[in-house]
Amino acid sequence: MARQVTTAPKRLRPSAKAVVVHGGRLLVTRNRTPGDDGPDWHIFPGGGQHPGETLHTTLVREVREETGIEITAGPLLWIRELIIANRPERGELNPEEHALEFMFSCELVADRGDAHEEDQYQVSVEWISPDELDGLRFYPAALVPSLRSYLAGGEPGPVYMGDVD
Repeated sequence: MARQVTTAPKRLRPSAKAVVVHGGRLLVTRNRTPGDDGPDWHIFPGGGQHPGETLHTTLVREVREETGIEITAGPLLWIRELIIANRPERGELNPEEHALEFMFSCELVADRGDAHEEDQYQVSVEWISPDELDGLRFYPAALVPSLRSYLAGGEPGPVYMGDVD
């Protein structure tokens, strides 16, 4: 059973994340928390939705900014909530935030290689093989079984994942 917050988060943050597979490899960003001696962590590229933007517009903009890669946004694969107050071990995150992530299947259009607005924790952009997932600190970790199925050509599993990390 998921932990429940005792105080309500003050900010709901919708975002769009890109699941881009090209040549059998998955696009991720490698990230590092300053002062954290733990391993780097990996996530799908993407970011916060601006007022007036559709999620697809957000996705294309954020991926271009963070990676220099141009994509076309496809169908919705997964929805994940992250109520950060439920994750005190994730001290680098704002406990007043409730993240709502929409993860979409995307197609690579062009790799211009000129990321210009990397996130504050972003170290690099990487294309990883599905086999590399086991050795990575990947978020959301709860998604890995569904992601593996999707990458193998199977069903992506349930769309709604709940409050998972």
